[in-house]
Amino acid sequence: QVQLVESGGGSVQAGGSLRLSCAASGYTDSAVCMGWFRQVPGKEREGVAIIVTAEWSTYYGDSVKGRFTISQDNAKNTVYLQMNGLKPEDTAMYYCAASYSVYCRNASPRHYNYWGQGTQVTVSS
Repeated sequence: QVQLVESGGGSVQAGGSLRLSCAASGYTDSAVCMGWFRQVPGKEREGVAIIVTAEWSTYYGDSVKGRFTISQDNAKNTVYLQMNGLKPEDTAMYYCAASYSVYCRNASPRHYNYWGQGTQVTVSS
C-alpha cells in the first residue's frame, strides 16, 4: 500500500511563494510518475505538474509554466512543488499523486492510482 502525505500549504499574498512537500511511503519504487494536482469546489481536478521518476523529465500545466517547479528527492522519498509568483487563481486544494501507468505523462487524474489527503493553498490579492 502506498501512502502520500502532503504538507506546506497555507495562506500567502499574491506574488509570494510556497513549497509543497509530498512524503511517500510503501511500494513507491516502481511509480512511473509523481504529480501534483489541484481542485477548487465545483471544478474538475487539474494536473499542475508531473515528474517522470526514472527520467526526471517534467511537465507543467499551461497556467503554471515558468512559475512552478516540481522536483524529487529519492533519498527522502519526497516530491516537492515550488510555487513562485502565486496568483489568486492558484487558490485550491493541492493533491499529490502516484501513477503506475504508462499514460501518466498526460496528467489526467484517471491514470493516477494513489492520492494524498490534500493541502490547502490560499492566495489573496
